[in-house]
Amino acid sequence: MTTRNSSHLVISPVWLVLFGILSVQFGASIAKSIFDEVAPTTIVFLRLATSAIILALVIRPSLRGKSRSDWLVALALGLTLGIMNWAFYQSFQRIPLGIAVTLEFLGPLTLAVVGSRRARDLVWVGLAAIGVAVLGLSGGSGSLNVLGVVFALVAGACWAAYILLSAQVGRRWPGLDGLAVASVVAAVLLTPAAIGVGGSDLLDPRILMIGALVGLLSSVIPYSCEMVALRTMKPSVFSILMSLEPAAAALAGILVLDEFLTGEQWLAMVFIIIASVGATRSQRTVVPAPD
Repeated sequence: MTTRNSSHLVISPVWLVLFGILSVQFGASIAKSIFDEVAPTTIVFLRLATSAIILALVIRPSLRGKSRSDWLVALALGLTLGIMNWAFYQSFQRIPLGIAVTLEFLGPLTLAVVGSRRARDLVWVGLAAIGVAVLGLSGGSGSLNVLGVVFALVAGACWAAYILLSAQVGRRWPGLDGLAVASVVAAVLLTPAAIGVGGSDLLDPRILMIGALVGLLSSVIPYSCEMVALRTMKPSVFSILMSLEPAAAALAGILVLDEFLTGEQWLAMVFIIIASVGATRSQRTVVPAPD
């Protein structure tokens, strides 16, 4: 007599990554929807604090036996993580979410191209440059706030630094211990600014709940999806899927914030997405997403 095992639902790793991407961007759009009430610094602090607390409780990093250089690398990753998130939130306070994410992508894109020795990868540089030029030339209702653009580029530079530092932390700290420590560092470093800017907002239960929701959507859920997906997905496929972040951000901006982009901005986004896909296909290693 034969028995049949009960069937169970298996979610494709591709769908997990796409769900994580959408979760990140809808979390950001929810954050932006209350910027009229709460400063971006307050919300990004609550996001980082939520992520840090959950990672610390789940991972329980071992802190013994670490050298001075081990701690310095983890602290540097935490500092980079904090600045990256803070600059990104400052950016999309001033410009559409989809454009902020598009410009932020120039950081890892530049890193990917710089690390390549193939002359053909200069094509991706050219496409990205065209995309940036189109954004710069968009006028009228498509004009962008200069400070918002600068903050997005700072976030992108920090993302590139985050990628490099993550590799160092991964070699010095077992598992996810280094990431957990860096997340706590990022939250702690941002605490004085959050208290100075937010003040009583940090005691408002409603604001705390929204901040925790943003932390879950923008950090905990996507990170969990990526961890599960990467067990069976090729890193190259993961990197290409991550290139869809700008499009997901634009979609979230439209649905949640009524941020409709101009034709020129959509065209610029397409150029930069294609450049990102092309550059990541040339890599052999996965490009981690920011926490």
